[in-house]
Formats: sequence, C-alpha cells, structure tokens
Amino acid sequence: MSEKKVKKIDVFECPVTYTMQKIGGKWKPIVLFLIVQGINRFGKLQRSIEGISKQMLTKQLRELEADGILERKVYAEVPPRVEYFLSPLGESLMPVIKSMKKWGLAQMNNDK
Repeated sequence: MSEKKVKKIDVFECPVTYTMQKIGGKWKPIVLFLIVQGINRFGKLQRSIEGISKQMLTKQLRELEADGILERKVYAEVPPRVEYFLSPLGESLMPVIKSMKKWGLAQMNNDK
C-alpha cells in the first residue's frame, strides 16, 4: 500500500490565512460589523465594543485602513469629525463576513 504524498502549504501562500491576517483577530470582525451597521465614528465604536482601549481601536482602524478595507473621511468642522466607511475592497468582503455570521449563529444555536 503506497502512502499518498501531501503537498505542504506555505502559511504565506494560504489564501485563508491571508484573509484572516486582514480581517481576523479579536477586534477587527466586530469593528467591521459595527461599521456596516452604521456605527462609524470613533467614540461610538469605542462605546460599542466592550473592553477595547482607545489605543487598540486606533491600531485596528489604522490597519484596516492601511489594508484598503476601510476609508477614513475627515470633515472640516470644529471640532473635526472623522467617520469610517467600507472601501470597495471592504464591500467585497461582505459576502465572506455574512457567511461567517450565518455559520456562527448556527453553531451558537447548536451549543445551547
């Protein structure tokens, strides 16, 4: 009986790992979820995410913006107002996020 050879996958060539690097972690999924729900200002985001610090929220928003998933709009007002929106790239992630939500809801119901 011959043993089937399995090709090893380099972690940096795995598309699922790549996606999780962009949107995974403790905070990014909830940040994206809230922004889609219309909560797109820093203060509202921070108040809506239990346990996140200002520094961590800033870091997550900057990473999502640097990866092209979010766009940041600064309004010329006093005091300045900043809002975050999904970019076209971020919009393209919504089917993935919705599938994850659907799967998560089903599993949460099974765990009860």
